[in-house]
Amino acid sequence: MVSLNKVALVEVKQVRQVYKKAAGDLLVLDNVDLTLRDNEIVGLLGRSGSGKSTLLRAIAGLLKPTSGEVIVRDCLGDDSAHGLAMVFQSFALFPWLTVLQNVELGLEAQGVEPEERRRRALAAIDLIGLDGFENAYPKELSGGMRQRVGLARALVVQPTVLLMDEPFSALDVLTAETLRTDLLDLWCEGRMPIRSILMVTHNIEEAVLMCDRILVFSSNPGRVAAEIAVDLPQPRNRLAPPFRAMVEDIYARMTVKKAGAPTRDGNFPGTGIAMVLPRVGSNTLSGMVEAVAAAPHNGRAEFSELAVALQLEGEELLQIAETLQLFRFAEIDGRALRLTADARAYADGNVDARKQMFARHLRAYVPLAAHIRHVLDERSNHIAPARRFRDELEDFMGESAAETTLQAVIAWGRFAELFAYDDEADQFSLDAAAP
Repeated sequence: MVSLNKVALVEVKQVRQVYKKAAGDLLVLDNVDLTLRDNEIVGLLGRSGSGKSTLLRAIAGLLKPTSGEVIVRDCLGDDSAHGLAMVFQSFALFPWLTVLQNVELGLEAQGVEPEERRRRALAAIDLIGLDGFENAYPKELSGGMRQRVGLARALVVQPTVLLMDEPFSALDVLTAETLRTDLLDLWCEGRMPIRSILMVTHNIEEAVLMCDRILVFSSNPGRVAAEIAVDLPQPRNRLAPPFRAMVEDIYARMTVKKAGAPTRDGNFPGTGIAMVLPRVGSNTLSGMVEAVAAAPHNGRAEFSELAVALQLEGEELLQIAETLQLFRFAEIDGRALRLTADARAYADGNVDARKQMFARHLRAYVPLAAHIRHVLDERSNHIAPARRFRDELEDFMGESAAETTLQAVIAWGRFAELFAYDDEADQFSLDAAAP
């Protein structure tokens, strides 16, 4: 447990972030409070769209919140807004610069003399395990090595606080695990020139593995829904019962519905055709139904067990589970996913039976799919331009969300043979669709 008398390095007070949109204001963060103290790792854990990265950018000074206050101090309690460094998800390296030159950039911006820049940059490169690659270019490095360069670039300016925005999510599972372990070793051994770390993640196990405290964010808008102290000693054992219990508890917290939300329609924002839908393929949904229906789960599986067995991160797993819930193929039962009777029949059915059942559920429980099919049925030529439906969706949501939602329904409709879609003409029809 972090001592309350330690210096508060970052304080976020009642921060709200609102973006102006054509369809109306979009509230991303709502009255968020956060304190980061000396000598702790704090994780911001939540689903995509919960405002975690927006908050991190506000703390970094990359955007000004609509309202509220962000205060950054050094380890002595003095204001020190420059005592921050950030590691991004996408590496963000300059491809025409060598490893050494990329790491030196921050020092150059600070006006550090060339000889001192080189000395500090080489020390940082050595610290994060890239000694010997100083003159390599980013294209010559693996993803994990490029992220190590990003980490060295952040550490070389000797910040008080290190901000990390999903730093391992772009890496393969084994590379991410290696880099996490190495970073934790450096932290626990006190070898990094930083006092605290604030990291954004949607990986529940990663948060429990690395953090001293976890702030769980709800979505639409982003709020701190829970604060969890992780009192497990380092290094942590993923298979230990206390570790598994904490992971399961967080899954349960993240699947709790908002007060007043529909009980069976998933956690997607919006209602009716305005519901924002994820691009979860029919094969993925079918695979999850088969996995949960089979032994040893036999129709009900703990999320933490599924995540390990299927190598899925929390965000992806919950998105699949909520889509199955939307289709009435599953119910989210606290920490577990439970198949409905229809899903069990689906698992036992052949391809034709599955398509027919999927079509019935798609038409009954996904309003946009039913709306498209109704329009096609009503038209004499049974053809409708996709632009018509995009425009309708954009009245309720942003352009990107509208396109993602439409593409999700297109894929589901094609599998179910509820309607056809021509990519070149960008139009829907009933060609090859089931009656």
